[in-house]
Amino acid sequence: MNSENFLFALWLTIFAGLSTGIGSVMAFLSKNFNPKFLAGSLGFSAGVMIYVSLIEIFPKAKDSLSLLYGYKPGYWLTVIAFFGGIALIALIDWLVPSYENPHELKNIEDFDSDDTIHNKKLMRMGMFSALAIAIHNFPEGLATFVGALQDPALGVSIAVAIAIHNIPEGIAVSVPIYFATKNRKKAFTYSFISGLAEPVGAIIGYFLLLRIFNEAIFGIVFAGVAGIMVYISLDELLPTAEEFGEHHIAIYGLIAGMVVMALSLLMFV
Repeated sequence: MNSENFLFALWLTIFAGLSTGIGSVMAFLSKNFNPKFLAGSLGFSAGVMIYVSLIEIFPKAKDSLSLLYGYKPGYWLTVIAFFGGIALIALIDWLVPSYENPHELKNIEDFDSDDTIHNKKLMRMGMFSALAIAIHNFPEGLATFVGALQDPALGVSIAVAIAIHNIPEGIAVSVPIYFATKNRKKAFTYSFISGLAEPVGAIIGYFLLLRIFNEAIFGIVFAGVAGIMVYISLDELLPTAEEFGEHHIAIYGLIAGMVVMALSLLMFV
């Protein structure tokens, strides 16, 4: 393996992952946050996560498992893994006390109050989003890295596509954390860190997991990640968006997120 190709692939992966920080910066271009902005941003992020999970990640997992076990058994395994991911995050959600649950927030005044319990709830929502995005970015990093090693042009296309949809994901992390802490630096930092999973996934996956994991395990994990992202979007991002803004703003944000994600994928078909 050429060292130049290795470094090129690594830098591409870092670029794709850390574009979550770009989303964070974009979220902070406006000095005055308001409920409509929060609702639209969270709806937008939910749209991105739902679309990429159902249109991109789930089919790839199904194709991988179907190739190994045949169409019907592979499809069944993908569906089981998908709902297994939902069950896992639902279990975590159930184990979290209700007073700490991020989607239990009631009104926008919570953002401006000194109520530490409410701020803690919103902080947890941002952290859950960061966790889901980090899990999602882990295999994406491996895909970008390996693609760039095999074909630099392919690697660039994958990296740019992933970077585009990582930008709104950065908003999903930074906005609720900012409202919880009133600290832009902290919100940016957590958003930035969530993107680090991309190059970490590339390095660990290339040197370790590729020797341990097989295609079956990878397909199952991929389907499970799709389930986790869908659950978080429906159970946390969208309900919170509707709590702090008009219903239609949240839905328009959702649709806009899906459109942007679809276009970003179509650009590199």
